Amino acid sequence: MLQEFQKHIASKFPELRENTFLLACSGGLDSTVLAHLCFHSKLDFALAHCNFGLRGPASDGDTEFVAALAEEMEKKIFTTHFDTMGYVSKYKVSVQMAARDLRYAWFAEIMTQNKVGPLVTAHHADDNLETFLINLSRGTGINGLSGIPEKTAIVSRPLLPFSRARLLAFAEASKIEWREDSSNENTKYLRNKIRQNIIPQLKDIHPAFLENFRISLENLTAQARLLENCMAKTREAIFVPEKDYLRISVNSLRGLEAGKDHIVELFRPYGFKEWDTLIELLDAMSGKEIQSASHRLIRDREDLLLQELGDRNPEDLDVYLEENWGRLPFELIREDVDLLGERSKTILYVDKETLNNRLSIRKWKKGDYFCPLGMSGSKKVSKFFKDEKMDKIAKEGQWLLCSGDDIVWIMGRRADDRFKVSSKTWKILKFTLKE
Repeated sequence: MLQEFQKHIASKFPELRENTFLLACSGGLDSTVLAHLCFHSKLDFALAHCNFGLRGPASDGDTEFVAALAEEMEKKIFTTHFDTMGYVSKYKVSVQMAARDLRYAWFAEIMTQNKVGPLVTAHHADDNLETFLINLSRGTGINGLSGIPEKTAIVSRPLLPFSRARLLAFAEASKIEWREDSSNENTKYLRNKIRQNIIPQLKDIHPAFLENFRISLENLTAQARLLENCMAKTREAIFVPEKDYLRISVNSLRGLEAGKDHIVELFRPYGFKEWDTLIELLDAMSGKEIQSASHRLIRDREDLLLQELGDRNPEDLDVYLEENWGRLPFELIREDVDLLGERSKTILYVDKETLNNRLSIRKWKKGDYFCPLGMSGSKKVSKFFKDEKMDKIAKEGQWLLCSGDDIVWIMGRRADDRFKVSSKTWKILKFTLKE
């Protein structure tokens, strides 16, 4: 198995032969065998071990075992202890989810601080089958049936082609010791129930079941890639880039041949998993919004607007120009001039004597009004936005130049008549907006 593992590393994971990586080691069979395979392949790695404190002295024994393994291999080791049940209580998640959240956050911290990576884990072929069956039982699409990926941006899984039986045989032949985790026998967990009760029966039905499953998984993965290539071409055709978001025509989405399934796959990379909520948005009122962990999707008239949550404009209110002139989210040039000159939406001339209050910039608030240049009377800013057919994102990002409580300029769009240059003006102030 060692030679086969080394050929697999050379073929699929050459970066592991060139960099120091972090190997997650619980002390169990899988990760201990992985550590020995990497050690005998002369790979450069450090061990990382988490003590979740769930099995009392047994958990401490695992920590001692991994520490001894690191010493034997002369490898650096990182260890930590977690208050797992405290995390469960605080965040109302399962023990398994808590352990996963805690360890992956810690692994990421180690890799960043010590400049090691990627993270290498001991997931193997049986884990892949278990994950497939779990996803199948919960209802999923082709991505959920494609198994555990061999690589992500930060995680590598070089044992996926190997069964647990082969790992066990290698450990016994090489006289490798490991720790048994009694919680793996507890069938109250779905994964353990599948591992203990279902998979053995599948292997009894067909001795080559695991190998046939591996072949099927490769086919599904290839089909998933084909589907994603198709989705990428569709996104390129109908996802229109705007300043800091994407605009998608609702009619274009409705015209897709595959209908609902096609639409759901288009938005899957942006974290949208609730199919019904996503489809309902196509018939929602303008302004309706749904969010994933990373993006927001807004119904705007006949379009959907897709924006990263991190790209939203700041909610700053009353940013006084005197103190923040050089720290604005855009460039705003202020200068005294003698005459009116170049005109554009990004240039404003005002009567300097009308600016009797402190200048500031801020975002629009409900109830705001101004007196549009060239018109008599006032107008609500919300009504102006509607007349301009501004979408929700544009409204949220719109800056106002104010003098005290009065709006001087809806920047880049419309000036206020109360501050205009007239025949009585003798001091002119010019503002130039540069994005």
